[in-house]
Amino acid sequence: MTDPENQDLSARRAKLDAALAQKTGKKEEKSKNSASSDTGWGAAVKISSEFIGGVLVGAGIGYLLDSFAGTAPWGMIVFLMLGFAAGILNILRATGKVAEPDNRMSSSTSDDVNNIADKGDSKKQGD
Repeated sequence: MTDPENQDLSARRAKLDAALAQKTGKKEEKSKNSASSDTGWGAAVKISSEFIGGVLVGAGIGYLLDSFAGTAPWGMIVFLMLGFAAGILNILRATGKVAEPDNRMSSSTSDDVNNIADKGDSKKQGD
């Protein structure tokens, strides 16, 4: 190839790269906006299913207890309330307002152990 053909090819290539970068930038912005709305919808479905699941499981256990034990409405009432409480707890865990039981125990235990060890070290230094 000759030099003018190389320059023409380089100019066309640069023009194509610029056009592709512009198109790709628009697609990335569009995908970011749709991803955030999809994430919100997914979180809403997850939270509502956590709550509905807790209530339905409580109602089911109460119904089965009533049918086997013959305790007419009391099993359903008690377990429906327990299911409601479990649903609320599941929502709080899903949103991060309440820690999982394993995480809560391990972090507080390690903090307590570190605080006790620090207090013991300061007493030894002060004596």
